[in-house]
Amino acid sequence: MSDQLDILVFGAHPDDAEIGMGATIYKHTKAGYRVGICDLTYAEMSSNGTVDTRVAEAEEAGRLLGLSERSNLGLPDRGLRLETNQLGAIVKEIRRLRPRIVFAPYWQDRHPDHVMCSRMTEEAVFNAKLRKMLPDMEPHVVEHLYFYFINDIFEPQIVMDVSAEHERKMSALQAYNTQFFTDSGMVATPINQGFLDGIIARDRSAGHKAGVQFAEGFVAKRPFMIELFPSS
Repeated sequence: MSDQLDILVFGAHPDDAEIGMGATIYKHTKAGYRVGICDLTYAEMSSNGTVDTRVAEAEEAGRLLGLSERSNLGLPDRGLRLETNQLGAIVKEIRRLRPRIVFAPYWQDRHPDHVMCSRMTEEAVFNAKLRKMLPDMEPHVVEHLYFYFINDIFEPQIVMDVSAEHERKMSALQAYNTQFFTDSGMVATPINQGFLDGIIARDRSAGHKAGVQFAEGFVAKRPFMIELFPSS
């Protein structure tokens, strides 16, 4: 079997991809598509948990979502930069896994790392096709680049009906016990003070607009083509 992925999702931290599009990921793995997540950092600056607990949580979340691949580039948390070596690491991952479609965080978000991850992924998708960029690896052309939402809510261009998959998304998020739940000795943060309830409400609102129970929304910078509208 080829190691090539159908979809590769980039996130700055473990749990970013699950927040934004965990149900869409599961919808595709359930249908037999090969989907991977690449986390840029180990989120070592998080107020709660450790690198080891975050790794274990990410592995469990990935198992629940049926991932074919999960990797971590080990770039510095709160130190993501548009630098040659950091962009090169993302380019190498794209070329290694050769995805047809790449997802990245939306380019506006309250967390600077999410914004930087968006910019870095977009740059790396472009660089990955350049033959003279890191010439030791075969170039790769990504067919589509889409953006998902993490913290902030913007109007999507595309919505995915994930009503049947939403419960599994929430199970994957609950695997991040040190991030979304409070316990003795844990620090109060924006994501352990009812954040998951907000995710449910957001996905329900997106679904309501689309006439389904739950939906996840996405944006593209380039036009996307529809060959035929469904007949009435």
